[in-house]
Amino acid sequence: MANSGVWILAEQKDGVVQSVSFELLTRGIDLASQRNCKLSAMIIGDQIQQAGLQELIDRGADQVVCLEGAGLKHFLPEPYSSCMTMLIEEHKPEIVIAGATTIGRTLMPYVAIKVTAGLTADCTELSIEKGTGNLLQTRPAIGGNIMATIKTPNHRPQMATVRPRSTMPAPLQCGRTGQIVRINAEQNLLHSKIVYESFIANEDKVSLADAETIIAVGRGIKKAENLPLIYQLADLLGAAVGATRDVVDRGWLSYPHQIGLSGQTVNPKLYIGIGLSGTIQHLAGMQTAENIIAVNSDPEAQIFKVADFGIVGDLFEVVPKMIERLKAGESL
Repeated sequence: MANSGVWILAEQKDGVVQSVSFELLTRGIDLASQRNCKLSAMIIGDQIQQAGLQELIDRGADQVVCLEGAGLKHFLPEPYSSCMTMLIEEHKPEIVIAGATTIGRTLMPYVAIKVTAGLTADCTELSIEKGTGNLLQTRPAIGGNIMATIKTPNHRPQMATVRPRSTMPAPLQCGRTGQIVRINAEQNLLHSKIVYESFIANEDKVSLADAETIIAVGRGIKKAENLPLIYQLADLLGAAVGATRDVVDRGWLSYPHQIGLSGQTVNPKLYIGIGLSGTIQHLAGMQTAENIIAVNSDPEAQIFKVADFGIVGDLFEVVPKMIERLKAGESL
């Protein structure tokens, strides 16, 4: 049987379908449309909520295959890879995409080897090559200095991961219908040399992933001692604080603040870039923000090319004026 169909790897936590799954549907809908094929979602876990499975249908999946078992409640590489491999061998999809999350980055390379498939990680764009039907997988390469487009013409499925928050979740479509299949995982799929003991949450208070407003700083802040000015503005706006790699490498802020290819990808409603130039590596992590404001003394800075509003000026003059206006109850 020839490989056909586009599949996403949906994710769950404690039985709740995670938002990255709906972002993947956006990618999957586009690819399935170009290939004129069915879009399916596979999800692995235990006692997954029916409402979440239905939401996958409501947001664009034609079929949801849910593989469940007590040994699948928490993510473990061996049983999850066995389950995913079984589904791929049975259904023979042409394309499989997953989020570049902890689960996706761990599972997809493991499974790609087991099914003798190609895998491209951290893609920023996915499309179909006209004529061949090959998946064109575009990602930054050589430190983000070029964009490479990769294809695997001789092996199926074609597999890729994409960064969370690099696209919007697929919208709800009332009245959609689709098939939901729940399967009890056979015992031979649940073997693992690793035992799940407990989960210790990161105590860092930074929450860039969920922030609706983010203020990001670059090397223009000059030194860590100037960061209180940024935090004062962030407090007034209810914003999270992010940073470029330069800032993190200098030890001014910790790694969880880093935005870009080697950090987090964010998609806030408002992104304010202060004292950062806008390198390709950084732009890849924030350019999907709904509204972008840039503050930089260099009118030729790359950040202005993606900004909706730009302020050319010294941040040490501009930011205090922004703070003054907010304290007076005025808008920016």
